[in-house]
Amino acid sequence: MDNKIGENGAKYLGEGIAKCGTLTSLNLKLWSNKIGENGAKYLGEEIAKCITLTSLNLDLNRNSIGEDGAKFLEEGIVKCATLTSLNLNLSRNSIGEKGAKYLGEGIAKCVTLTSLNLDLSVNNIRDNGAKYLGEGIAKCVTLTSLDIKLWSNRIGENGAK
Repeated sequence: MDNKIGENGAKYLGEGIAKCGTLTSLNLKLWSNKIGENGAKYLGEEIAKCITLTSLNLDLNRNSIGEDGAKFLEEGIVKCATLTSLNLNLSRNSIGEKGAKYLGEGIAKCVTLTSLNLDLSVNNIRDNGAKYLGEGIAKCVTLTSLDIKLWSNRIGENGAK
């Protein structure tokens, strides 16, 4: 937390994690570390190599990953075919509507998920972002536990539908 590991630090962490061939549970908290879009890309690429993961807790609160960073993470997470539990905190990362769309599309592809905890607070996802997330989550027919935090995202009545 708040170590300013940056994008290179995220790359090295990801490379180390990917070498743990039998990893089933990963809990990675990197709040306020300025990993940015490239750091999210590195983490997404390396998490994708963790093919035995069943539980992923990824907390990247306040890292300025933006919409492309959300896309890179989504691309990595969907390759974890055995994932049953996903806890993803991307609050305060400026992912916007497009980032929410990428995440919604990715979540829809996680067909083994039973538990989803998603915090996208303060990301300006607006109505369309909320819609994309809702559409993706609706396709997760195996979910038994769902927790979503979307405060301060300028979501109106249409987004709440």
